[in-house]
Amino acid sequence: HEYGKIDVLVNLAGGNMAGAVITPEQTILDARIDELNKVMELNYMGSFLPIKTFLPLFLKDLKGSIINISSMAAQRPITRVLGYGSAKAAIDNLTKWLAIEFCNKHSADLRVNAIAPGFFLTEQNRTLLTETDGQLTKRGRQIIENTPMGRFGNPDELFGVLQWLCSDASKFVTGTIIPVDGGFNAYSGV
Repeated sequence: HEYGKIDVLVNLAGGNMAGAVITPEQTILDARIDELNKVMELNYMGSFLPIKTFLPLFLKDLKGSIINISSMAAQRPITRVLGYGSAKAAIDNLTKWLAIEFCNKHSADLRVNAIAPGFFLTEQNRTLLTETDGQLTKRGRQIIENTPMGRFGNPDELFGVLQWLCSDASKFVTGTIIPVDGGFNAYSGV
């Protein structure tokens, strides 16, 4: 609020918890409701609350770009990640809903979009996707086999879409969920 205006809001809320994951040995009966609630709150409310907080500043100029972070787990259900995938699907819906709401009630120049990363090898998922010797796990191989580009993404490969959504180059774009996934979402497996 120090500057009295805002041009871009990037919501980076995201995360998961063990009790919101269904391992191959488990069923949905093993899901922990408290941890599912925490994952939903972190991902959904962690994006909704900043939008609600900063909206008055956006409304001063009636323009700006809000960028949420979704996931391929929202568009293509991924085994195990029940809570995370559901929470990110809610982000997709929120993104589209707010885009229409803002156009209808405020300004067509106040845009809301989301980026849906595919699979990026990070410290958070490294042990799930690679063995200690660097070889891919079974799950890691499944992902790469279903990613036409044949590799995991590098975090800096998200910057291009992010910069585009922040800029006037995307001023006629709202309500979109943009995959950055090496073709994963487009591939049918055949």
